[in-house]
Amino acid sequence: MSDEEWELIADLVAPYSGGGRMGRPVKNDRRDIVNAIFHVAATGCQWRALPACYPNWNTVHRYHLRWSRDGTWEAIAARLAAAVRQREGREAQPSAGVVDARSVRGAATVTGPTRGYDAGKKISGRKAFGVVDTLGLLIAVVVVATSASDNAGGIDVVDRARPKSKRFAKLWCDAGFKAAFVRHCRQRHIAVEVVNRIHPGSTSCRVGGGRADMVLVDVQPPPPGRL
Repeated sequence: MSDEEWELIADLVAPYSGGGRMGRPVKNDRRDIVNAIFHVAATGCQWRALPACYPNWNTVHRYHLRWSRDGTWEAIAARLAAAVRQREGREAQPSAGVVDARSVRGAATVTGPTRGYDAGKKISGRKAFGVVDTLGLLIAVVVVATSASDNAGGIDVVDRARPKSKRFAKLWCDAGFKAAFVRHCRQRHIAVEVVNRIHPGSTSCRVGGGRADMVLVDVQPPPPGRL
């Protein structure tokens, strides 16, 4: 990471073993830990295969697990997303988003309650439900077995997305999300609009005059507004 990039998130990665300034100062530099985690994410290498220029792989992996569980990564992602939105002339918190799901084949190591079978798509593995804003920035994601219905997964991911923005009031989805999902959102004061595909076989939908990819990638924003 460059010095400028590090300054954006340095205060979110505590330099002490406890909360705030509690506990003893950590032995390994937090920036080195973050760089090591980014190396694994970028290259896909095994944790044990981390180059010697980084801290011990076990230490790096332990911090990654801790930050995944205590919300550190979510806080970092939220801060960066807010900065991007403000740079684009939007409010820091989104008022609208797009929800969709994707089924992915599971590796042999994916077993037990987190694996299921999607009869419609004939896929055995996991299903990811995500909510993105109208710029395509991720707000919330949930990973479940592919056997989970769109309603159940959609309700779960919306409940995770709602607390992250006090302005959240509008959601677009496809026809896979049924009446139970729509009722759940309306009970939480979120208006739901079901959109149609632009072309047969396309994975995209029309959102607010723009184009948001329903598989959560390659998102183009709608015209500037309050969303």
